[in-house]
Amino acid sequence: MMLPVKAMAVLLPIVVLSVIVIGVLVLGTSLRTGRKAGVVPVRHLREVPAEAWTRLGQRTMFFGHQSVGRNIMDGIRDLVAESAAVNVHIVETKDAGQLTDAVFACAPIGRNWEPESKLAEFRRVLEDGLGDKVDVAFLKFCYVDVRSDSDPVALLDAYVRMMEALNARFPNVTFVHLTVPLRAPPDSVKGILKVNLKRVLGRATVLDDNGVRACYNDLLRERFSAGNLLFDLAGYESTGPDGAQWFVSWKGHEVPVLVPSYTDDGGHLNAQGRRHVAEQLLIELAKLAEAGR
Repeated sequence: MMLPVKAMAVLLPIVVLSVIVIGVLVLGTSLRTGRKAGVVPVRHLREVPAEAWTRLGQRTMFFGHQSVGRNIMDGIRDLVAESAAVNVHIVETKDAGQLTDAVFACAPIGRNWEPESKLAEFRRVLEDGLGDKVDVAFLKFCYVDVRSDSDPVALLDAYVRMMEALNARFPNVTFVHLTVPLRAPPDSVKGILKVNLKRVLGRATVLDDNGVRACYNDLLRERFSAGNLLFDLAGYESTGPDGAQWFVSWKGHEVPVLVPSYTDDGGHLNAQGRRHVAEQLLIELAKLAEAGR
């Protein structure tokens, strides 16, 4: 016997809601967070020879970024203030006319959610004169630039094309390549329930976004790690002070995540996180300077 249409109209939403609730309850109020051997080595400023710091202080560098990059630069300022050995002069500019001495120039480029705008502006500021002044240059995408609906292969292709053009135009500039930053997993019951609800409904979650970021980062590592010109920002963001990498088991994959203690809002770096990442970046730049690159 078939139910009346009106009764079905009333029962259907209840059935759907029940299925959703059961699905969320089955998935639970916790995530399978784990740690494993780190993918990047954690080093310290004291391990770098004085000569390398001296050479780094003689370099002119440019870093194009947005908010997470600002966090990193704040971390560098913290370290410069604390360490007599690290002598870099930070200037916030992308104007080639302001680069008269050895400086670490930095400035926002492009627009968040639009990675192509960052590629376009980075290339423009280099070709407008900055490329004739700097020894080292690099840009960073933000985590919002790479999400579950992004095409990591297409984005890497666009990035490589831009870098090939800049390398041809400025053969004396060392271009460093950065992996895309990550977000932390939700750590509250409410946040975990929200993630699991989205999973039941077939909607993208922060972990799905991190999965695509990890895909892009793997492609970038494969393309550029051989030349020792890659700074693995995502690798350091997901590596704790003990050297272990944090991940979440999600849909059959180990998805790397930002170490929860490195952030207060799930994405931007707090005082501990910015210091950790900034220290690793300074060390990588000092190694390049020591090698004359």
